[in-house]
Amino acid sequence: MNNILLLLVMVLAVLVSSVSQAMLKVSAGKKYKNRLQEYLNPLVITAYLLFFAATFIMIYSLKYVPLSFAPIVEALGYVFIAGIGLLFFKEKTRGKKLVGLLLIIVGMLVVTL
Repeated sequence: MNNILLLLVMVLAVLVSSVSQAMLKVSAGKKYKNRLQEYLNPLVITAYLLFFAATFIMIYSLKYVPLSFAPIVEALGYVFIAGIGLLFFKEKTRGKKLVGLLLIIVGMLVVTL
C-alpha cells in the first residue's frame, strides 16, 4: 500500500474512534436498571469494539507510515468530535473552541504541506 492510502486509513481510524466516543456519550445519557446494564449493553460493547478496531488499524498503519504523521492525524479527532457534537448533539462551537479548531486545521496544513 502506498503512504497516501495508509494516511487515509489512519484518518478513517480516527473517525471511527470519534464515532465510538459519541456512542459512549449517548449511552451515558441513558438510564439503566442496574450497574451491570450500564456497561454491558449493545451500544457500549459496540463502541469498545470500534475503539479496538481503530487502534488495530492505527497500529498497522504506523508500521508503514512515518511516526511523525501520527500526532497530526490524531489531532483530527478534536475536529471530528466537534463536528459530531455540532451535527448530532446540537452543541455550539464558538469563541475559543472555534479558534482552537481552526488552529489545529491550519497547523495540520502547515506541517503536511
